Amino acid sequence: MDTIDRRIVEVLLDDGRASLAVIGDRVGLSAPAVKRRVDRLVADGVIRGFTAVLDPQHLGWGTEAYVELHCQGTIGPAELRAAFASVPEVQDAATVTGQADAIVRLVARDVRHLEDALERLRNAARNVERTETAIVLSRLVERGGALPARPLE
Repeated sequence: MDTIDRRIVEVLLDDGRASLAVIGDRVGLSAPAVKRRVDRLVADGVIRGFTAVLDPQHLGWGTEAYVELHCQGTIGPAELRAAFASVPEVQDAATVTGQADAIVRLVARDVRHLEDALERLRNAARNVERTETAIVLSRLVERGGALPARPLE
């Protein structure tokens, strides 16, 4: 990725619906040149896809929580991925270092719905010993996949 590619990505992160002509105006290229670069960024896996970003609050999902899962014994990432995929309230999940085996971000309509989703999450993964849940009060930073233009040195 060169400087122009980084600027194209910044424009797309700012406005994913920007036309190729608008992107070109902002980065100093023609629309066909921007298209070639965007196609290459997609082919190279830099851009994984294009999507609409929804506000869960407006869709009735007003409660959000982070859940640490602590399992007995070992459980592999593939098994956890399959378990988490079966719970539609799971928005993000990752294996982590430390005492927890995984951390999950859940959304729910309200606390009662969250409790139900937590119970299904506990039952979906094998050998869940316990969970620790932190309900989100307010979001402070939300970059939606945006990364710094290059790693810090």
